Amino acid sequence: MRDDPTFVEQIQRDLRDVRWLAPEEIRFRARRRGQRRIVVATVALALAGVSAVAVAAPRRSAPPVPPAAAPSASPTRHEISTDALLQPADLPQQVDVQLSQSGLGEPVQLDYQLDYCRTSQGRSDGRKMSILSRSQTLVHKQSPSVATRSKGVFTQDLFRMVPEAATQLFAELDELVAPCAEWRSVGPVKTAEGIRTMEAVHRWSVVQRGFAGDDAAILRDSLSAPRDVQTGQALADDPSPILLAVVRVGDSVSVLRPWTGGTEAELMQLAVEAAARMCAAANPPC
Repeated sequence: MRDDPTFVEQIQRDLRDVRWLAPEEIRFRARRRGQRRIVVATVALALAGVSAVAVAAPRRSAPPVPPAAAPSASPTRHEISTDALLQPADLPQQVDVQLSQSGLGEPVQLDYQLDYCRTSQGRSDGRKMSILSRSQTLVHKQSPSVATRSKGVFTQDLFRMVPEAATQLFAELDELVAPCAEWRSVGPVKTAEGIRTMEAVHRWSVVQRGFAGDDAAILRDSLSAPRDVQTGQALADDPSPILLAVVRVGDSVSVLRPWTGGTEAELMQLAVEAAARMCAAANPPC
């Protein structure tokens, strides 16, 4: 995989860094970027080692020509190209901004709130590690400026993993969300009357399985409206559930997080489209 970003990718990453974001998403992205400073010298050394082995021993005689062999299996794919990601044409909305970046050795994070729910109870965040990854953000075509106004449709993270870890991720999903089936979150919220201490109840569950790729699931967080801890007054009506999709094709795992309202059926269809695109990166190939 090409480890250094191209000039265009660097500009895209810089634009993304100055993009409008809610505070919780800023913290989420900051944690992801912290994992991206991976030293890639070992990759170069490994490649150099392969070359050294090839030239270290002088050839005494021409090696025998091996007999013709049957066609071998498809070569292992390493780099994740942008072709393996969802494309703007795959979405029902019109989008024209696609911000993409790649990384090495990152944790597979499903949702930062799910992580916090677990760690606030003294549990591990339950993340698996990836070998390499590629992420993108798609925004609405009507967005006047990517640097000043949020019109995000969704984000997609695509990870290459050790095959056993990829399958284990799905085997442990129910166990992962179980401690957060009814989790009370308390914290300060800025309102017109000032900072108030609010509480909300998150109810995480796995609601759909096995509808795309080699494995797939929809995770849903049905949360209550924030309520003032002192007065019991609700800040608003119950918000729409938070949805995310996880899809596996071979050793590749994709996480789709919508930023706008949508149904489970629409997200499932996007996951099916994502699985078809992931065939360009998966081992074994589709």
